[in-house]
Amino acid sequence: MRHKRLFSGIQPTGELHLGNYFGAITNWVRLQDQWDAIYCVVDYHAMTVEYDSDTMRRRVLEVSALLIACGLDPAKCSLFVQSDVPEHTELMWVLSTLAPMGRLQNMTQFKEKSEKNADNINLGLFAYPVLQAADILIYKAEAVPVGEDQLQHLELSRELARKFNTRFGETFPEPKQLMTEAPRILGLDGKSKMSKSLNNYIGLTETPEQVWEKLRPAYTDPARLRKSDPGNPDICNIFTLHKMVSPKELVLEIDRACRKAEIGCIECKKNLAQNLNNVLDPIRSRYSELEARPGEVLDVLAAGKERCRRTARETMDEVREKTGLRP
Repeated sequence: MRHKRLFSGIQPTGELHLGNYFGAITNWVRLQDQWDAIYCVVDYHAMTVEYDSDTMRRRVLEVSALLIACGLDPAKCSLFVQSDVPEHTELMWVLSTLAPMGRLQNMTQFKEKSEKNADNINLGLFAYPVLQAADILIYKAEAVPVGEDQLQHLELSRELARKFNTRFGETFPEPKQLMTEAPRILGLDGKSKMSKSLNNYIGLTETPEQVWEKLRPAYTDPARLRKSDPGNPDICNIFTLHKMVSPKELVLEIDRACRKAEIGCIECKKNLAQNLNNVLDPIRSRYSELEARPGEVLDVLAAGKERCRRTARETMDEVREKTGLRP
């Protein structure tokens, strides 16, 4: 019996961090055992902001290696680079003729990114959701693992699939969302989403010393000015991270001790650092191995490209025929 297909992508715009890991990658690893999983390093999407071309090449390889180090298994899933499969952009053009301008203008992420990049509001940024729809539909993916911030884009993908099917005949399934079960991972400032641009993150390849250097001053419960002040773990992002990496018994004990002011924030952070490094150690080790053997990563990406190009070509042959682009 054929596994149902899913698609998801990640931008090579910076070092992968705990927010990426707990918010997406751990879910990807789990889903590769249950789905025909296609995962993509979406370098075309990363071009919508200013970047350095040499850095882009390096980051594509680094992100790919990290995904493998985190547990993506090329025997269970397909991993490739978006620009290696040009059918993505070909289908994007077809779908762009079905995408209403007003709908794209009202995309929340377009508005937010336009404010952050006021001097570089480009067509790629505007049409980003159409390319995202093409990424998904070119493989006729039936599901997409997403967080809440991507639901609006996924709904557009469904709308474009319906429009194409109505005008040209049944072709694309309407992809469903697979909501991530991870709690929202805030940055170390305790206020914003974890992000490299905000420098409030812990990278997956940072050393134990670097991890502690960042954790030590991290934001906690503002009511705890002294160790003797009782705390509320429910509003503390450090406690949220504990729930992701620490043994259940320790999580329960920290919850109790914090509320009774029996444990201070520094001790709590030291416990977190130890358990966080227990999670990161095998990732760092595997990543170091792949850094020393980049050919292994390139082989994985080449195999993913070949498999995905075959599927993408089949879809585009069907699209061209139905749209009248081929006799």
